[in-house]
Amino acid sequence: MTKLDLSKFEKKLIIRNMEYQDIERILPLQSICFPGMEPWTKEQLKSHLRLFQEGQFVAEYDGEIIGSCSSLIINFDEYDDRHTWDDVTDRGYITNHNPDGYNLYGIEVMVHPKYRRMKIGHRLYEARKELVRRLNLKSIIIGGRIPNYYKYEDKMTAKEYVQEVSHHKIYDPVLSFQLINGFTLMRINPDYLPDDTQSKKYATLMEWNNVEYLPQTKRFFKSSYPVRICVVQYMMRQIESFTDFANQVEYYTDVASDAESDFIVFPELITTQLMSFLEEKVPSIAIRRVTEYTEQYIELFTNLAIRYNINIIGGSHFVKEDDDEIYNIAYLFRRDGTIEKQYKLHITPNERKWWGINRGEQVKVFDTDCGRIAIQICYDIEFPELARIATDMGAKIIFTPFCTEDRQGYLRVRYCAQARAVENQIYTVIAGTVGNLPQTENMDIQYAQSAIFAPSDFEFARDGIVGETNPNIEMVMIGDVDLEVLRRQRQDGTVRQLKDRRHDIYRVGYKK
Repeated sequence: MTKLDLSKFEKKLIIRNMEYQDIERILPLQSICFPGMEPWTKEQLKSHLRLFQEGQFVAEYDGEIIGSCSSLIINFDEYDDRHTWDDVTDRGYITNHNPDGYNLYGIEVMVHPKYRRMKIGHRLYEARKELVRRLNLKSIIIGGRIPNYYKYEDKMTAKEYVQEVSHHKIYDPVLSFQLINGFTLMRINPDYLPDDTQSKKYATLMEWNNVEYLPQTKRFFKSSYPVRICVVQYMMRQIESFTDFANQVEYYTDVASDAESDFIVFPELITTQLMSFLEEKVPSIAIRRVTEYTEQYIELFTNLAIRYNINIIGGSHFVKEDDDEIYNIAYLFRRDGTIEKQYKLHITPNERKWWGINRGEQVKVFDTDCGRIAIQICYDIEFPELARIATDMGAKIIFTPFCTEDRQGYLRVRYCAQARAVENQIYTVIAGTVGNLPQTENMDIQYAQSAIFAPSDFEFARDGIVGETNPNIEMVMIGDVDLEVLRRQRQDGTVRQLKDRRHDIYRVGYKK
């Protein structure tokens, strides 16, 4: 008897977490599922994965993505009863995702019309419920569409329509499905999704309670989340060797560690101090000589970060890469020994003229044990798009190592850093060089006043200045910023620049 090959009849259906390579297949699926509505952007989906990949699911059938759902965690009590989809999702970027929250908020479920009789939606909802049980969250909350309401709007109010659907007198593909899946109606919110013409902008706020939820006394609303930052206003002086340089930066790291700082930030181009003993007068050649110390520089700061238990923004350093081009790179040396780097994206005319520096190509945001941060080197802070992109990627603090030779250049950095703090409701930190290197071409004079800036509102320091150094002298400044105050101010501040952005008339697009 011939053995039947069952493998050719198999169909594989799996529910799994979304991955970055799924994005290109999810975007056209949304256009099919929700014709006439504004679809996700790549940037929004990438933000979902960066911030909360556990809460994003796809249904894959024989290698094809046929459904997906997205969600975030919030403390629902912190949101207005009449909130909109934009309010609760930060306009689709979920940068307000709160890992310490109590509620999973579902922001979208979609299933390809061809597969809507296969209980795909039910399976996606079950994946959400299992996540809620595993994370010990109180409930799932959703703002559900009522897509058949447009057929009845002339005959009844949205409230009457929902009642009729609840009593099984009218069928609605979304609301009926949610009721069957154990969700109960909380209220009806108007103007929830502006482009949902079928629902006439209404949404039913629904909740599924986790009966297995176990209150834990260790869970509480944070009253504060302090992060201590040490800013080094670094004196550029003649040295005789790399050891002299190492001794100087270790001294400051020790000072910051003694103060129990979480971060220490050094200025841009700190390693150009090495040129003072290299005896090379041609700037472009001198810079290439500096790049020869890259491994020593990285080894030095990595060891300091571990030994002194502190996250180090190692200023910036010129690096020659495999393409034989030289880049201005700022490194993050985490206290666990891991390393990240951010290339300078905008090169000043001076850097091009004297040193032939090449530009980087990517905005990065880094996870640390004190939240997400970004690094924007000197000139980069003068381009507001970069800070907005970093904020949308979850950054709460932007560090700006800088090096300016005169007051005008310094003020450009300072004013722009302060503006970025207000515009994006974040903290910004600037750290600059002072002193002089008389025999070093193009690095002979420095001007700086380093500082930590906050948004301008009642919760923060007067004038939006957490702290600042005296101008043009060697010193450190230590200041505390509070990420919990920042989170609350984004939600309920006097002004709410992030929530009140008009994405209907403008948007900052990131092409990477």
